[in-house]
Amino acid sequence: IQQMQDAVFGLDDKGNLIFINDLAAELLHLKPEAVLGKNIEDLSSKNGLLQTIVKKENADLLEIVLQQKPNYFSVTFNDIEIPEIPDDENAISFTKKTAGKVFILKNVTDFKELDQAKTNFMATISHELKTPISSIKMSLKLLEDNRIGDLNTEQKHMIAHIQDDANRLLKITGELLDLAQVETGNIKLNVQQSNATEILDYATNAVSVQLQEKQIELRINKPTVLPPLVADQEKTAWVLVNLLSNAIRYSANQSKIDINITINNSMLYFSVTDYGKGIEDQYQNDLFKRYFQVPTDGLHKSGSGLGLSISKDFIEAQGGKIEVQSELGVGSTFSFSLPIAHS
Repeated sequence: IQQMQDAVFGLDDKGNLIFINDLAAELLHLKPEAVLGKNIEDLSSKNGLLQTIVKKENADLLEIVLQQKPNYFSVTFNDIEIPEIPDDENAISFTKKTAGKVFILKNVTDFKELDQAKTNFMATISHELKTPISSIKMSLKLLEDNRIGDLNTEQKHMIAHIQDDANRLLKITGELLDLAQVETGNIKLNVQQSNATEILDYATNAVSVQLQEKQIELRINKPTVLPPLVADQEKTAWVLVNLLSNAIRYSANQSKIDINITINNSMLYFSVTDYGKGIEDQYQNDLFKRYFQVPTDGLHKSGSGLGLSISKDFIEAQGGKIEVQSELGVGSTFSFSLPIAHS
C-alpha cells in the first residue's frame, strides 16, 4: 500500500480506519499514528475533505488545492466481501459478508488539463471550419443557378456529392461546438414556452429527403392537440432530428419508423422506434457516452459518436430524461421527455 502511486485508505466492517498510506495521510492532513483505529464518522466530522471523500459517489472528480494549484482526483471505493463458511461440512452454498471498504484517490490533474486543452482545441477548430464550409455551400448554390451556365448530368452528380459531404462536415463541426459547450458547462439554452408541433414538423421536414431515398414510411401517433413545452425549441428539434436520422440509418429500405408522442403527468414524451437489427444489451449502457459507436457490419455509415451524448446533455439540461429500449432482431426505441408548460 505504501508503494502505490495513489492515495489509499481502508475501513473495517465497523467503519474504523485500519490502514492509510503516507500519500493519503498527507493529502488529508492526518497523522497515521493518531487516526488508525478511529471511527471514520468521528474523523470526518472534524475533517471536511475526508467527509466529502467518504460520501462521494464513484466517477465524480474531486478538486483539491495543493500548493495554490487546483488538483483533480478521481474517487473510487470498493466494498471488500469475504465468504462465510458454514459450520456444516456438507453445505454447498456460501454467503458473503462485508469485511470493510477501500477508498482510492487517483490524481488525474494532467489528464484533466489535457482534456481541457482538447475541448478548447475542438471549439476553436470547429468555429474556424464553419466559415469555409459555409463558403463552399454558397459556391455550390451559385453553381446550381442556371444563370451562371448549364451543367451536364455528370457535373450535377458531382455537385450533389460535394453538397452531401459539405452538409456532413457542417453537422460534425456543429456537434463539436455543442460538445465544447457541454464540456465547459456553458450550454447555451433558450428555455421558454415552446411549440411541440413546430418541433415535430421541423424534425420530420429535416429528414424527409432521407426517408424518400430509402422509401421509409414515417408513422406519427400523437394527441390531436399538443401542449406547450418548457424547452429550447431549436435544440429539442435538433435532438429529434438526430434520433430520426439514426433510425433511418439503421432501417432497411421500404421499412417503417414510428414517432409516438404521449402525455404523462406533467411531462411530454417523444419516442422514435425503428425496426432494424436492434442493439445488443452489452452496448446499451454505453450509447450515451461520448465518441462511443456500436460496432457495425460495415453496411451503415458511422457518425462522430457525439450525437447521442450531446442529445442527453441537452435534454437533461432542460429537466428531461432520455433513454433507450432495444432488442436484437426486433428494433430500437429512443425516447425523451420534457416538462409541459403550465398555464
